[in-house]
Amino acid sequence: MSKLFDLTGKVAVALGGNSTLGSSISKGFAEHGAKVAIVGRKLETAEEVAKEIVAAGGEAKAFQADVSDLDTVEKVAGEIEAWAGGVDILLNAPGMNSTTPFLDLKPEEWDQIMDVNLRGIVFATQIFARRMIENDRKGSIINISSVSSTSPLSKVFTYSASKAAINNVTQFLAKEFAPNGIRVNGIIPGFFPAEQNRKILSEDRVNSIMNHTPMNRFGEPEELQGAAIYLASDKASGFVTGTFVRVDGGFGSMTI
Repeated sequence: MSKLFDLTGKVAVALGGNSTLGSSISKGFAEHGAKVAIVGRKLETAEEVAKEIVAAGGEAKAFQADVSDLDTVEKVAGEIEAWAGGVDILLNAPGMNSTTPFLDLKPEEWDQIMDVNLRGIVFATQIFARRMIENDRKGSIINISSVSSTSPLSKVFTYSASKAAINNVTQFLAKEFAPNGIRVNGIIPGFFPAEQNRKILSEDRVNSIMNHTPMNRFGEPEELQGAAIYLASDKASGFVTGTFVRVDGGFGSMTI
């Protein structure tokens, strides 16, 4: 069975690989043999993740790019190709959130969040997918969605709208790239708050989340690794495209 999930010889690019979820998935890729490019807006945090991977016996390198500035993404795509020779796996994990009430929302904030969560993902995917096709790399693109993509969450209107759009983009691109042997899927995480985010969750908000999560707990970042490795492996999921894997503790199964 281990051969199904062996990523040896694969090159993975993790956009947002310095984030809590992106870094965990990146480590999972490396543990299964992939060479991983950790791409983050802050190079210092990307370097920390890459060093952890190398210290554990994996192969990784940090790169700086901001998906809201596509010139930096185009530049880093060339740098990664020079470093690794090509790309087989693209993880789209950047994200920006806000709790601004709808009636207080300004166009500037809407644009900022959409630039990262939607526009940036779409055009960063275009940049890397074009290189995959040109190099005849039959690969896997994995988009990190959210439980808010199917039923919007209160207090995070713009984030929810952006993730709903990502689901549509995922399915469109699955059809678009199937003739090239490139699979496009999404992961729908439940609540995986980083430690700093947990501190700002009110007691009422936590209780509401737990009442809607049958497993009655938050997820741990490592619990996303299995789904991502499965989707990354052409041996394990070579006929899987245009679909979503829920890792949400049962959140999506509840109605009231």
